[in-house]
Amino acid sequence: MRAIRLHPPGGIEGLRLDEVAPPQPRPGQVLVRVHAAAITRAELEWPTDRLPAIPSYELSGVVVEDSDGFSAGEDVFALTPFDRDGVAADYALVPVEVLAPKPGSLSHIQAAALPMPGLSAWQALIVHGRLQAGDRVGVTGAHGGVGHVAVQLARSRGAALVEEGEPCDLLFDTVGGQALARSAGQAGRIVTIAAEAPGAHYFVVEPNHEQLLELARLVDTGDLWPEIDSVFPLAQAQAAFMRSAARGKHGKVVLGVIE
Repeated sequence: MRAIRLHPPGGIEGLRLDEVAPPQPRPGQVLVRVHAAAITRAELEWPTDRLPAIPSYELSGVVVEDSDGFSAGEDVFALTPFDRDGVAADYALVPVEVLAPKPGSLSHIQAAALPMPGLSAWQALIVHGRLQAGDRVGVTGAHGGVGHVAVQLARSRGAALVEEGEPCDLLFDTVGGQALARSAGQAGRIVTIAAEAPGAHYFVVEPNHEQLLELARLVDTGDLWPEIDSVFPLAQAQAAFMRSAARGKHGKVVLGVIE
């Protein structure tokens, strides 16, 4: 099968489209024919201790064969664990406990763009930020891959969105640096995924099946919609990561595996 792999010493220049052996199904894992895989700006820095490695940890695709409660031909999506190869390939093995049915109102390209931003927003606002209806919420990087989903999720939970630097009950920081500094002094609670910072709760997003189900429900009721910045074929992974690292994006960069 085809797979994008990051080769030593790493970095965008180390990405190559390789032919590799397809993964073999194992107990507790579901073989998925990948239709689309979304990427995250800094993820090429994560697996440097285990190169060559396949990037991308968000997928949407189709179950290949009946397995662990999923039926062959079923549309699914997921955020996959970060401690193993990713999913920028024709096929991927996905732990059954992180896999969920794809929202019916989304295409595979759109569904691949939801898991990382959606789960990051859910865990930041609801789990760590203890969001309540009526809270005033600020989001730094509100037009980015995570930020635009967080804005929609906050509204769906009855929060009022405020502009950067205005007083708020909860600040969700997605970019760090000066954007966080401008808003931190006016915030009650601060949650960040950018970097550890004084007075802020920093966390790393985790795959979660139940939260994906909640996000899918919000999509199908029209309360949440992932925005796509751009789509690249699998063979143009270098260009896709260059776009992901660029400023001025609106939404996620996605690899279309089935063209």
